[in-house]
Amino acid sequence: MSHTTQAFKNFLTAVKSKKLTIKTAQNGVIIPDKDKNTEIKFIAPVKTYAQSDLNDWSGVLMVKHGAKKFLLTGDAEFKSENDMMAKKLISKVDVLKVGHHGANTSTSAKFLSIARPTYTAISVGKNSYGHPTAETIKRLNAVKTKIYRTDKSGNIIFTSNGKTITVKTVK
Repeated sequence: MSHTTQAFKNFLTAVKSKKLTIKTAQNGVIIPDKDKNTEIKFIAPVKTYAQSDLNDWSGVLMVKHGAKKFLLTGDAEFKSENDMMAKKLISKVDVLKVGHHGANTSTSAKFLSIARPTYTAISVGKNSYGHPTAETIKRLNAVKTKIYRTDKSGNIIFTSNGKTITVKTVK
């Protein structure tokens, strides 16, 4: 999905100057990793969305490290989540990066009932949108996940050896 922001233009300039190519993030695209114990795979976007639905175009990554699973949802909202669920791409995960900074348009109760994350991370700073919303926090609490927020804890570092996960926060 192209965009008109200066950041996107800078990205395209950097790709061109390094003589790289762009591969579209979409369901099924695998990011190669030398560690045979790790799989990094895009599971969304699943389909084409309207240009007005920029958040649903977010690349969603499922990272498997040994027996541990991390789901990184970007800014994907309910529409994208529903499409991932319809394709049965969501399963129990150990770590969930909450969608769209904890907006009430992401991380639905149904999505959480399938993902059932042990840990969740909300990437959020001071904002005028009210993120994360009380509704999203309530949905997270309902599945008894341990919630970490960058606005309260600073950097959140999840470390996996493929069998266990440790969490460290650094302000």
